[in-house]
Amino acid sequence: MAEDQQIAIVFADVVGSTHLYEAMGDDQARETVTRCLDVMKEATEQFGGTVIKTMGDEVMSTFTTADDAMNAAAQMQQRITNNPQIAGGGTHVAIRIGCHFGPVVNQDRDIFGASVHTANRMTSQAKSGQILTTAATVEQLSGEWRGLVRQIDVAAVRGRSDELAVFEVLWQPEEATSMLPSVNVGPKAVPAEQRLRLRYQDNELLLTQDSSGDVTIGRADENNLVVKGNLISRIHARVEVVKNRYMLVDESTNGTFIQRDDGEEIYVRRDSAELSGSGVISLGRVAPRGAPLAIEYSLES
Repeated sequence: MAEDQQIAIVFADVVGSTHLYEAMGDDQARETVTRCLDVMKEATEQFGGTVIKTMGDEVMSTFTTADDAMNAAAQMQQRITNNPQIAGGGTHVAIRIGCHFGPVVNQDRDIFGASVHTANRMTSQAKSGQILTTAATVEQLSGEWRGLVRQIDVAAVRGRSDELAVFEVLWQPEEATSMLPSVNVGPKAVPAEQRLRLRYQDNELLLTQDSSGDVTIGRADENNLVVKGNLISRIHARVEVVKNRYMLVDESTNGTFIQRDDGEEIYVRRDSAELSGSGVISLGRVAPRGAPLAIEYSLES
């Protein structure tokens, strides 16, 4: 008999398993994928979840609470993504995870309904090493977990006429501990006295740890920094202060380039990256320092 429930649904998927078979050979790749599936199942059971089924290189699990789902998802990522012991031989192995909290029909040891499609959509949106979820899930989270999510995108979901906000869950151990005021987060944290200076043509903005609101950048006139260009979206990117760090969050079609003065180059599209040191931010395409579309930035004590 069918039964309606409100639960958290998690899909965890090994990224690029086809490449693993090409790089490692059938036997070793199959063993690696099996090891990943075992970790996913163990994490599910550890946090009180139920493994509904496995589908090739993917596991679908359910949890009674959103916190349990996040705890399990974070454990899966920590034990699999970039863990050299999972595969060996230097082969990169990673997973992506999607989660949604909502009503399902529980029947014959399986679950059905729009919530299942939504959770699966979050997984398909996720990149390697990401956990993505929905606003409905965020509303169910405790304060600690809620402080570790940020909206990064919107997505269309089958069966829904509107688009759904997509949130990334920060699962890295250093990110998880940085939210606790009693914990020393170490030298990677930006000191409270550091400020971020943004310069574009004749405009200059200064952000501090106490700044309220995000700085938006794009071609629309309502942005804090207005940058006109054919490859630039109306609201292309924003800079926000997150746990003593200055994060650039791209919301564009063509992405954002960060060229640090120490030579590191970062491309961000529908994702985020921490600003450090000094360098140039360019929207849609690379703009060298001094070019008309170059936004200069620097962290200052």
